[in-house]
Amino acid sequence: MFVSWRLVGKPDVGITANGALAGLVGVTAGCAYVPSWAAVVIGAVAGALVIASVFFFERRGIDDPVGAVSVHGVCGVWGTLAVGFSIMRLASQTLGALVCFIWAFGTSLLLFKVIDRVIGLRCSPDEERAGLDLVSHGAEAYPAEI
Repeated sequence: MFVSWRLVGKPDVGITANGALAGLVGVTAGCAYVPSWAAVVIGAVAGALVIASVFFFERRGIDDPVGAVSVHGVCGVWGTLAVGFSIMRLASQTLGALVCFIWAFGTSLLLFKVIDRVIGLRCSPDEERAGLDLVSHGAEAYPAEI
């Protein structure tokens, strides 16, 4: 919250929630191996790192409206590498993170390409303007009265 407050001029609930999630994701890989003080440092770094990552992906036009890639991908890799700092196994942790990325990215790319060719991934511009909540579910998620 403090980092987002400093960068965007106000505390942002969404960014703060992602910061908390990023801290949890960041410390998950090393929770059995790092002392409590290191877990706090790993989580705090992840909480700040997620903000930089979200801004990075937004500037490049990558569609990730909830910051899932930043929280789970970037901060998960950070946490995996941080285990290597604490037990001096950085090379093996880096290799593991790289292999996981290649597998997840390659498998997802292949799957989404197949789905796009077979049934399509994108909605029409008219459906997008109307809102997928209405088109797909028959109800508005954000009624005008609110």
